[in-house]
Order: sequence, then C-alpha cells, then structure tokens
Amino acid sequence: MNYKQLDPYKKDILIIDDMADNLRVLSSILAREGYNVRKALNWQMACTACQTLLPDLILLDIMMPEVDGYEVCQRFKAWELTSDIPVIFISALDDVFDKVKAFKVGGVDYITKPFELEEVLVRVKNQIELRTARIEILTLNAELEQRVKQRTWELEKALQKLQIEVSARQKLQGKLLDMALHDALTGLPNRILFIRRLGKALNRAKEESNYQFAVLFLDCDRFKVVNDSLGHLVGDELLISIANRLQSCLTTDSTLARLGGDEFGILLEDIKDIRMAIQIADYILQQLSMSFKLSRYEVFMNVSIGINWGHQGYDQPEYLLRDADTAMYRAKDSGRARYHVFDPAMHEEVIKALEKENDLRRSVEKQEFVIYYQPIISLTTGKISGFEALVRWQHPIHGLIAPTEFIPVAEETGLINIINMWVLQSACQQLRIWQSHPMTPKNLSISVNLSAKLFLQTNFITQVDQIIKDTQIDPSNLELEITETVIMENNNEIKVILQQLKERKIKLIMDDFGTGYSSLSYLHIFPFNALKIDKSFVNRMLDNQENMGLVPAMISIAASMGMSAIAEGVETQEQLEQLKSLKCDFAQGYLFSRPIAQNMVMDFIALATKW
Repeated sequence: MNYKQLDPYKKDILIIDDMADNLRVLSSILAREGYNVRKALNWQMACTACQTLLPDLILLDIMMPEVDGYEVCQRFKAWELTSDIPVIFISALDDVFDKVKAFKVGGVDYITKPFELEEVLVRVKNQIELRTARIEILTLNAELEQRVKQRTWELEKALQKLQIEVSARQKLQGKLLDMALHDALTGLPNRILFIRRLGKALNRAKEESNYQFAVLFLDCDRFKVVNDSLGHLVGDELLISIANRLQSCLTTDSTLARLGGDEFGILLEDIKDIRMAIQIADYILQQLSMSFKLSRYEVFMNVSIGINWGHQGYDQPEYLLRDADTAMYRAKDSGRARYHVFDPAMHEEVIKALEKENDLRRSVEKQEFVIYYQPIISLTTGKISGFEALVRWQHPIHGLIAPTEFIPVAEETGLINIINMWVLQSACQQLRIWQSHPMTPKNLSISVNLSAKLFLQTNFITQVDQIIKDTQIDPSNLELEITETVIMENNNEIKVILQQLKERKIKLIMDDFGTGYSSLSYLHIFPFNALKIDKSFVNRMLDNQENMGLVPAMISIAASMGMSAIAEGVETQEQLEQLKSLKCDFAQGYLFSRPIAQNMVMDFIALATKW
C-alpha cells in the first residue's frame, strides 16, 4: 500500500500507552533519534492513527484499561493492513509467562520497564531494519516477477539473473533469520532459539528413554549496580565477558543463550544424572568468582543459578525454563552466588503465593479487613488504660486470617501502606465513639502498629494530620507502635518524622524491644514514650533467674530514660505478680483478655475488672 509519510526520510513509530508520562518520555527519546513519533492512549486512538498512516513500528504497553496490550496486538495481527507491522512490547511485567504470551500474540520483542535508553534504541533500530529488509525483499520479488513477464523471450539471460536474485534473497533471509534468533550484543542464541532447542530436547527425551538433559537459568547478582554506577557501555562489555566465560565452562554440545538483560540460559544435553548439572553449576560459580578485567575497570560479578532436570512430564519447553527460573529465585533468596535445584513443591508455593497476593489485592479493594482490640492494663491502677488495634483479614472463603499470614505479603507488594492507614483511620474513629460513652475511662488510649514502609511515604505526616482532623480525637490518646526496623531504614529522616509526631503529642512506643538491634543509643536519639517488652521475654521470665534478669533490665532502662514499660504476652497470674513487683507500668495478654471484636469492647469496659 502506498501512503504519504510525514517525512519521507524518517521512519514512523506509533507508541501506545495509557500513561501520558511514558508516552512523553519515549516520544522525546525516539524523536531525538530522528524518528517520526505518534502517540495513542488506547486501542481506539491507535486504530485511527493506523487508518490515517501506517507506522513502520509499534511500541505497545500491556497494562491498559478496556483493551490490554495483548488484545491490541492480536487485533493488529488480524487486520490485513497492519498484520506485518512489527510490535515491541514495553511493560513493567517481568514474569516469564507475560513475556511468552507477548510473543505468542505476535510481538517481535519485549522490553522490561524501567527500560534502559540504549536498549530501547538498539531494539527499535533492529526491528526497523528488519522491516525495511522485508519490504526490500517484497519489492525485489515484485520487480523480479515483472521482469520475467516482460522478458520471457530473453530466457537464458533472465534465468541467469533470476539465479543471482534468488541467491541474494537467500543470503538476506539467512541474515534476517540469524538476527531474529541471536542476541545482537553477545552473538549468543536468544530466548526464541533457546526455547526451540529446549523443545527439541524435550521431544527427544520422550522418544529416547536413555536421553537426559537439564536446564540452567542464570541471573547476574548486582549487575544493575555495575550498570548504573559505571555506565551502560561498561555493562555491555561486562555482559560480553560473562558470556565468553560461561561459554568456556561448557562443552560444544551445550547451548548457552542470553535470555534478556543479565539473564542467561544453558541447555545441557546427554548427561547422566542431576549431579553432572550440579558439577557444572559449581564450576560456573567458581569461574565467575574471579574478577573481570574490562578495558577501564576490574569488576567482580557472580550469578544465582536455578537447575531443572528435563523429563517427559513437561508438555511445553517454556515450563521447563519457568521452573528453572523459580529455582534461580530460590537461590537468590538463599544468599545469591549459589545454585538451587527445582523441586515441584516450589511451583506450588509460587502459585499459592500468587493466589494469596491476588486475594489480598481484592480484599483491599473490597475492604475485607476487621479490627480486633486487646486491652492494655495499667499495673499501677489495675484498670484498663487503652486498647491495641490488631487487624485481621476476613477472607470470604478461608474465614478469619491472622496478620502473620498476610502482613508479609502485604509488605512485599506495597499493600501494607493502604492497610496500615485504614487501620489507623478506623481505630481513631472507634476511639472517638468509645470516648463519647459515659462508661469509658478518661483518657482511654488506642495503640496502632505501623509498618516501616509507611514512614517512607512523603505524605505520611499529612495523612496522620488529616485522620486526627477527621476523627477529632485528642492526639495525646493515640499511640503508635514502631519496631526497631523502622529506625534502621533511614536514621535521619525517621528522626525528623518521629519528632513531628511527638510535636503533635502523639505517643511513640518501641515495639518488641530486645528482639532486634536493641542499641541503647537509639533510645537517646529518638523521642519514645514507652518500650514494649516482647512476649518471648515475658514467657521465659519465671523459668530461671538468668532469663528473668532481662525483664528487670528492660524496665530499668525505660524508667531511667523517662519512658514507660509495657509487657506483652502476659498469660499467668505469676507473671503478673512478678511484673508488678518489678514496677512494670503496663501489661497486656491472654490473662486479661484475648483480642476482642469491636462490638464486645464496651461490654468488657463495663465489667470494670481490676487486676
């Protein structure tokens, strides 16, 4: 199809992304490189843009409303006008499933966000060149056919010319195929070719009972640090050196591939057992532990390796690679610079973790959380002084789930901030309701645990101020419990934030004192009102004199610094009497009450029990 270009000397690129910032950044980058760049926020805009002018290349995001990137790509491939336009996916999704799906729906390449400038430009250039070459081939064929029709009477001369043209075409096709199946930087087979060879190995294993193979998935440890600090040119040089050293560790019948970024794959064929794969992994770790002497720097680099034993139980080669990838992440979690052999139970763990994460995301949207309240008792008066707010997940299928089962997932996914602020808002609202009741003790306090991640939010103090304003509680009745991890995150910034909370008369409690770093210097630097003694010390308090000695020491430390001491996990009358004799200020635990539902709090207060 003939159409008029915006500039006949420039290639046209269409970027499809619902994020305006992403469009702006990519557009400016590519425009500076001399491309015509057009932008679309969704499928409708993209369709209109292609009807107006066919682009030479499409850069496509995956996560978009209404019609996602996968569907957009499928529609373009089904549309005759756009079916041969190459599509490069650019997405923050980094899972192997997402990448495989992208290639299945017709994508020619996949770039992971946050992307590197040089990588985007190189891949765009490669695909533009590939498309240009394909168009040249089509044009060449059309011209050839026309010449054959016009000069049939010059059969001998035309045949000779045809042979030359066919030869040129074959060379060009060979070059295109080589480019499509090999990594441009290292020259190694790429993911596509690796998956093909993996598929052949799998089929051979099903046909030949004595043929065995293994897959290794390698990911460089701390490569991003080198790349960011020394520059991408040094990073590329390092990747080439790593590829060369890995190749030297393998036999000629093994396949080494660069899967993308700093990830490599190895196919070991005709091996006897898993021990041979482990020996090779050990040898690779040994060889990579030696420094890489680059043109300007000497760099140390290592890898984490996942090993998967190839067997007939797999239906697709992608699953073999997926499980090797899973084992690699287990190696990273175990300390890096090591290998881990895949166990089928690991895949089940990953699936369950993903299901829990998805459930948790839905629960945040549907607000499937409830707060239970555990009373805090003043050991001076023997009466209730306040309540600690404890969040629970009211799962629609699995029932009430304790925080120990979902808080780690919430921390990892970033959902903890939303949950934390919801708990703080709800607890303050409830405190305001209780305080309006005549039976409620004067100055009843509410205590809320805060995640370390919450303190990294720039608007944290603003959010706290808004909650206090909305609920109209007295800030002096609000207590925020903070673990020592919070302090270690960013010493100076946390000190400023804690001081701002202190200025608002909010009380600060160091939670689980004695279980973490327990540096007394922190107690001098940060404005805490109380120390909470972890229940593990309280539980062992009466076992022997040595263990009991920790609790008196903690109470003395708190008193010497003008802080209160709160003992948690009190379960027996003997523990209570011992804490009273040590002049501990406050206590909480099953001896007084388990955490109770919101509607039972006033009944508990009405009992007016004195301990």
